[in-house]
Amino acid sequence: MPINVTMPALSPTMEEGNLAKWLVKEGDKVSSGDIIAEIETDKATMEVEAVDEGTVAKILVPAGTEGVKVNAVIAILVAEGESADAATAGGATPAANSPKADAAVVGTTADAKNVGARGDQRPAETAKTAGASDATPKDGDKGNRVFASPLARRIAREQGVDIQVVTGSGPHGRIVKSDVEGFDKSAAAPASKATTEAPRETQPAAPQAAPAPKAASDDAVLKLFADGSYEKIPHDGMRKTIAKRLVESKQTVPHFYLSVDCELDALLALRKQLNAAAPIVKTEAGDRPAYKLSVNDMVIKAMAGALKAVPSANVSWTENAMLKHRHADVGVAVSIDGGLITPIIRRAEEKTLSAISNEMKDLAKRARARKLKPEEYQGGTTAVSNLGMFGIKDFSAVINPPHATILAVGAGEERAVVKNGAVTVATVMTVTLSTDHRAVDGALGAELISAFKALIENPMSMLV
Repeated sequence: MPINVTMPALSPTMEEGNLAKWLVKEGDKVSSGDIIAEIETDKATMEVEAVDEGTVAKILVPAGTEGVKVNAVIAILVAEGESADAATAGGATPAANSPKADAAVVGTTADAKNVGARGDQRPAETAKTAGASDATPKDGDKGNRVFASPLARRIAREQGVDIQVVTGSGPHGRIVKSDVEGFDKSAAAPASKATTEAPRETQPAAPQAAPAPKAASDDAVLKLFADGSYEKIPHDGMRKTIAKRLVESKQTVPHFYLSVDCELDALLALRKQLNAAAPIVKTEAGDRPAYKLSVNDMVIKAMAGALKAVPSANVSWTENAMLKHRHADVGVAVSIDGGLITPIIRRAEEKTLSAISNEMKDLAKRARARKLKPEEYQGGTTAVSNLGMFGIKDFSAVINPPHATILAVGAGEERAVVKNGAVTVATVMTVTLSTDHRAVDGALGAELISAFKALIENPMSMLV
């Protein structure tokens, strides 16, 4: 039976994407896991894998098409022995014929929001059937839905795995092939029984938030300016996402700010010494140092060390619980064309300065080329935003939920300071910690930024 290949949701915030390039053509045979296309999201360019095997019978969305909705049909696969005519007999329509065309979404509206990336649906099914096939209610619990790819369901049937108890690792918790193949049936059996027999509690309805004030309409704003006095540049996906998340952060997170001045002279001296001691390695571009530390690399390490020293501040707020993280995953704001992105240094408290430096250079390079994978910029437990290279003395950064903190780093500059009753000159950097006051109180935030200051001013402690 023909299989619809749909536009995947490659990140939780993705609603549509641009089909940048097809890596297959009609008539090509593909297997599960083969890379078939490149999709441009609001943050990066991603590779899309085939979920099922078959022959590409029809490409419905041409390369270069913009604004293709998530879960829209972009191509059709057929099994061996089936013809391309069979692929179109089910009535599948192109997801988008032009950049402005509406995409055809498989499944109901509710299903379209929940079905994860790389989803395949059978075109011969009605929208209602297609939605139900990927969201079967659990026994005794008609309200819970399970989302899984067709390949994962087929493997589960063959191996006798109950798809209802498998935990999905795909976008939005969707069950994919690797989840089924790595599933431990013996370990899951007791948990499954306990889940089935557990009494169900009815949660009280959450209070309704007051409606947010509406921004002025485009027409109202345009009337303020004379015709021909401006250029109208449409928002791209990245700018829309940034705007949405910033508004969400400022409307829902009670920001609290703490600033300190950090002396950098000892850190700059140690950085110079470490860079001078870097071994020379041979590369394709010639001999070069194995690492070259920046002040920002040492800031990342110090922030991770501070969170390790003050673990109660390494948290995320949720309505029902505080998430206390075991590691410091530090996001670093990187400016790219049209916006910014925050690649993450995972478990930064465990890494050496040279490892952080080289990893950060690689992430920043791929971020600017929009080649980061979602797992490389989603999540994290805190973030660092450094505008010192632009000469900014101090500023306050906006928290990126679910983070509870973000550190804004200003420029290091020579200032007059008083030491032992005498005025002297020192290189000083102002940093401001923004905290989510629901999760990190004033005293706790002060303890965190004091730990950061101590590491910056005594940098040798970051080497042990």
